[in-house]
Parts: sequence; structure tokens; C-alpha cells
Amino acid sequence: MEQTECTVEQLSFQGVGKRQIVARFDGGQLSSNGGGLLLREVERRTGLVRQFTACFRDYRNPKLVEHSLTSLISQRVMGLALGYEDLNDHDQLRHDPLIATLVEKADLTQPLAGKSTLNRLELTPAGNGEDRYKRIVYDTAAIDRFFVDVFLQAYAKTPERIVLDLDTTDDEIHGGQEGRFFHGYYGSYCYLPLYVFSGEHLLCARLRQSNVGPAEGTVEELDRIVTQIRQQWPDVKLVIRADSAFSRDDIMSWCEHSGVDFVLGLARNARLERMIAGEMEQACAESTRTGLPFRSYKELEYRTLDSWSRTRRVVGKAEYLVDKPNARFVVTSLSMEAFAAQTLYENEYCGRGEMENRIKEQKTFLFSDRTSAATMRANQLRLWFSSVAYLMMSALRRLGLQGTDLARAQCDTIRLKLFKIGARITVTARRIWISLSSSYPLANLFARVCSNLAHASP
Repeated sequence: MEQTECTVEQLSFQGVGKRQIVARFDGGQLSSNGGGLLLREVERRTGLVRQFTACFRDYRNPKLVEHSLTSLISQRVMGLALGYEDLNDHDQLRHDPLIATLVEKADLTQPLAGKSTLNRLELTPAGNGEDRYKRIVYDTAAIDRFFVDVFLQAYAKTPERIVLDLDTTDDEIHGGQEGRFFHGYYGSYCYLPLYVFSGEHLLCARLRQSNVGPAEGTVEELDRIVTQIRQQWPDVKLVIRADSAFSRDDIMSWCEHSGVDFVLGLARNARLERMIAGEMEQACAESTRTGLPFRSYKELEYRTLDSWSRTRRVVGKAEYLVDKPNARFVVTSLSMEAFAAQTLYENEYCGRGEMENRIKEQKTFLFSDRTSAATMRANQLRLWFSSVAYLMMSALRRLGLQGTDLARAQCDTIRLKLFKIGARITVTARRIWISLSSSYPLANLFARVCSNLAHASP
């Protein structure tokens, strides 16, 4: 068998028939991110990056600035959306003219920011930019308002009802980062960010240490989010939904005082299980008779012995899974007349599972768990960069992919099928020519997405 020879200048591979196969890095201005142009169209329609950039203050000397603040933030967000999770990636990406096109750099022949410049952006200090080398500062309150503003902008008219889902996840850390604590449930050193979603819309991503309870800070987050929503939609009905970690009296009392309904999981205990013991016996007998799982529901009036301030409606699910019991409970402020027990549990409460998919999507495909900076402030910014990348992908789904086979596709599928297209870039005095691969198999779909974005309301 013929031995192949490879050097940096020329790569030789096993031939086909009598023909040799020789590869060289001499293709010119090529990019594997041709489909990233769709992200630029999303930005033109939504202004997500521009709005996010407005939450920062740039104290650099304008005469010495090579990369604008918008360019830096756009480069970081677009990189995450295109699948580049690490700052080191940008030492090569900075020479990609297509990435430069996405961030609207005026001179495409000049490189973008490298890893060191982007690292200084992430290490933004608190205060007024007194640090000699880190002079870009973010405004936490402004960024919090930004995420809710983007949610409000997504609606053409006032919705009748909004469901806010709350949950936490683990962001593992592997070094001596600030705020490092071991979490017994996850079995690792991690952060414990709090998320608030409404359907696909992300309204909050708050990085927290893991030595706090899952619901810590929930009332404060809900108060600011609900206040901002009601400033624009004062009559909208609001419901919060979460698992049993959030069935705390302070959260439920705040909801009752603020006119917000809740559907929350409730942890099992001996008192609750005794209250549905008869239904559980019946479920066991029916499951034994049919060989299939069986469930029924029971309405309860329940109050804890000392932690709740009042009696509340609880729905108990008495279920037997052929080989074991599976009792579940939810506590709610919704009335029996409006939501029967089965509907409340199966439709209202179980719908929160979709939020878990959104968190996994951001964590797995948009790298929200890359919280490896030294400080929590820097890691919070990394989480927000990932969150803005998620908003971009979500807006692309909503505005560009409706009516297509990818309307409900996850971020990695969208990236693989629509972004990773070989492209040759040619810059002339009057045009930027981007020649996409002629063998790209989804050209018709890509054209349809472009058309959808062009006709979407800004």
C-alpha cells in the first residue's frame, strides 16, 4: 500500500484509482460558517445585541479603541451561537471575514479581537472603570431589564395569560473559582444558577453559589420581573410554576399578596400520604387486576404544622406503577372550578418539563456551564453571553423557522444544518460576495428561512 506523506504545505491522502489526492491550505478567504448570515438577519430584526450592549459602559479612550464595544460583544455572542465556546477559538476566528461581516466590522481586512481582548471584556470590574486594563463595566440592573424587555417585545399584542417557570441547574466548576462550594445533591463543586422562562423566552439567568437553597432569592427576582411586565400589561394574568423546592411560604405568600397564581410541586410526607391512602389502595388493586399503571386524583385542604401561614389547596396523585407506588402532590392557588384536579396536575403542572429542555439546550449547546473564570462577576457575564446567544437562536426559530421542518429543532440541529456551510468570501469596492457551497443540500430551506426573516416584523 502506498504510504501517504503530509506536511503543513501539502497533505497527501490515499488515492482514488490512478489519481492522487492532494490537499493544500490555499483556498483563499473561506469560512465554514456561511449560514451565520442568518444570525445577522436576526440581529437586524430584533436588535438583541445592540440592546444588550446598551447595558455596558465603556470608559476606554475613544482615540485608542480598535474594537468597538458592540463589535466585542457581538463577536462573543455570535461565536457561541456558531459553536465556539472557548476564548482561544477567537485567535483563529478573528481572521474569518465572515465573522467580521456578522459583527459589521468596517474593514474586513483587519482582524477582530483576540482571546486576550475578549478576556478583558469578561473580566469587567465593578465600579466606574478605574482599572487600567479593564475599562468596560456592565450594569446588572440594566441587563436584568433587558431580558424582560426582549420577552415583552416578542408579543405583537398583549397575551391573556403568562406562565413563568422557575428552576435551577448545576454548573460544575473544576478549579478555585470564587464562590466554590460542594453540592451534595449533584455530588460536585458547582454554581447553582436560577432560571426563569416563559415558554421559550428566557427572562432571568442568575448565577448563585451552591451553598444556598434552590429557591433562594426567588421573591426578589419575581418581584422585579412581575413589576416590569405589569408596567406594560397591567391586566395580564400571571402564574408561576416550579418543583417542590419552591413551595415555600414566603414565595406563596408573595404570590397571594401580589395577585399572582402558583402551581408548585409539594414534597411527599407521612401526613400527605395518609390523606390519599384509600386512593392508593384502590390504585394498587386496579393496577394488579389489569397489569397496567393506574392513577387517580384527590382534592385536599392542607397546611403544614408550622411553616405555612395558611391552609391551601393541594392536589394528590395516587398512582401505582405496576411494581411500586408513585404518590405526587402539588399546591396551588388556582380554584377547583377553573382547574379540576387531573387537569391541574397533567396540563398545568407537568407542562413545566419543557423548561427543563430549554435549560439543557442552553447548557449543552450554548455552553452556559463554561463558568471557569476566576470571579463570580466574570462567570455571571459568561452566563449572560450564553443567554443572549440563546435569545438569538430562539428568535431565529420564532421568526425564521416557522412553517419549516426545523420549527422546533434544537440549537445544535439548527447550527449543523443551517450555519455550517462552506463559503468563499470576496471583497470588492462595492460588494461583499459570499459564495455558498454549491453542494449544500438544504439550499431551498435556507432560502425560505431568509425570506421569512426578511418579511418578519421588526
